[in-house]
Amino acid sequence: MSTREKALAVLNQYGIPYTLEEHDPVYTMEEMEQLPLEGDGSVVKNLFLKDSKGKRHFLVVLMGHKKVDLKLLRGMLGTSGLSFASEARLQKYLGLTKGAVTPLGIVNDDAHCVEVVLDADLEHTTALGIHPNENTATLWISYADLERFVREWGNSLTILTL
Repeated sequence: MSTREKALAVLNQYGIPYTLEEHDPVYTMEEMEQLPLEGDGSVVKNLFLKDSKGKRHFLVVLMGHKKVDLKLLRGMLGTSGLSFASEARLQKYLGLTKGAVTPLGIVNDDAHCVEVVLDADLEHTTALGIHPNENTATLWISYADLERFVREWGNSLTILTL
């Protein structure tokens, strides 16, 4: 079973509704903005970060247009310095490749070590556009259902105003 199939199976198992739009592969937010997506909502940005010792890993999900001050976020999370995790770590912890980062990647985190951070502003969006563990489609899901998915899967969840 592919990681995409696994993510969709878990959403179906939890009874979480979603819609899926297929498209050409995209690797950046700029490329996402060029797609003629039909979903009624906002595409999110996903940052896979690690602390300075590489012991803690964070998947930060925020509105696509936002920028994050990593020093400020470090203080909010009570951790040492934050930096972007390598592609090798992304594959190891979430089973994902660059350009396909998504909160649905936690279905590949059997040890539940990746800490998910959701921007509080996401709650005010009709639907969130996220990848289904690959960058050739966008999955539309409500904020409440995304939060429920993370909680039910068992990863740590923090909601912050970023």
